[in-house]
Amino acid sequence: MRKIIVIMAGALVLSVAAWYFWPKEKKVFLSPEAPYLVVVKPLEKYSFPELRQRLFTPDGIWVEADKFYYWVSGKKVSGQIHLPAQAGVPVGSGPFPVVIMIRGYVDREEYQPGVGTRRAAEVLAQNGFITLAPDFLGFAESDMPPVNVLEDRFWRPIEVLQLIASVKNLPQADTDKISIWGHSNGGQIALSVLEISGQDYPTTLWAPVSKPFPYSILYYTDEHDDFGKALRKVVAGFEAQYDSDEFSIHEYYHWINAPVQIHQGTADDSVPVKWSQDLAKALEDKDKEVELNVYPGADHNLKSPSTALGIITWDTAVQKDILWFNTH
Repeated sequence: MRKIIVIMAGALVLSVAAWYFWPKEKKVFLSPEAPYLVVVKPLEKYSFPELRQRLFTPDGIWVEADKFYYWVSGKKVSGQIHLPAQAGVPVGSGPFPVVIMIRGYVDREEYQPGVGTRRAAEVLAQNGFITLAPDFLGFAESDMPPVNVLEDRFWRPIEVLQLIASVKNLPQADTDKISIWGHSNGGQIALSVLEISGQDYPTTLWAPVSKPFPYSILYYTDEHDDFGKALRKVVAGFEAQYDSDEFSIHEYYHWINAPVQIHQGTADDSVPVKWSQDLAKALEDKDKEVELNVYPGADHNLKSPSTALGIITWDTAVQKDILWFNTH
């Protein structure tokens, strides 16, 4: 009897898994003679409402020197880790608060682990935080991403959400104190994670890309060799089948339950100041805790000349991040 129960339970689990990962179908009524056309929508499972229903459970995570690795739906993702002990701070063996660091866009050919996060991670580690910066699929030692360019993009919040869940299997981590740091496109990923999870992860965003999808990616197509022609075709095909609002952060600000700090430079040539101003206002309108810091003359990486007091903008922003994480 016990064997039969185990077999039946296993079959039930497989059935539920098959239902979840099987491409979603939609029946469209045509006419009485040909009543239905079945439309397969394989990307529907990446919509925010669908991801909000997804359960992320702790999985394997392991550390080798300054690198870490973890599993996401059977795919290996690598990343760079900074531990307080590595920074020379005699703070014992933990547990330490954790900051998930999400970088912005980098060409695969130019990518090196820690690009866009390493310097801030070092300072955070010197102040007692564990930092985890995932490389993402297709980068460094991670497995390859989906072939579809939009599906590759939709995987990013999933990779971060699974990393947060797997932190529970990292012995040095204080899983009650997890924060998020995001830069540029990493800011959009961070907002997606806050919305999908609904968790209270204190978050700081540096020059976040905060416009609705797909405008958030089409805005940068003038930098492509074909000026975005190929990508526009992909987006047009996607929008013909899906409601793009269901994949966009601007529809789900009301799901956010975390305090958000924003840093923005006025000399940023990648993210207009107005984007961060609009984001702060949108969060305020939803009664969310948000703080916007604008730095005159600072660029996309918050670098700027010294002020009259000799304070460098980048250092100021990092110190505000440390205070934000420690007080929320």
